[in-house]
Amino acid sequence: MNKTTRRRRRAQKIRRGIARLQMDRLCVHRTPRHIYAQIIDVSGGKVLASASTLELELRKEIKNGGNVKAASLIGKRIAEKAKQAGVTRVSFDRSGFRYHGRIKALADAARENGLIL
Repeated sequence: MNKTTRRRRRAQKIRRGIARLQMDRLCVHRTPRHIYAQIIDVSGGKVLASASTLELELRKEIKNGGNVKAASLIGKRIAEKAKQAGVTRVSFDRSGFRYHGRIKALADAARENGLIL
């Protein structure tokens, strides 16, 4: 099994646990150059808010989208957008990525800005 397959299997296990909670989820995906975050409705069919390092406003602030500073800015931004959408409590879906580095920075920034994970 290669690295991607192992990560996807971990992600499936995580999502099964989140499905039992019956709440909106903050789904995070990372690549070496960028990080993406979405808040997905409990039914799974609608994206309520999204943020990524590809947004023009954030690209002016950061030079590299693949570092901890960029991840913390995305966490702050997704928390602000969630408040505008009326979402305060979500479950954290790390998509099989280890909870350290950029993933942890994004989650901590979202918590600091009012999102309950």
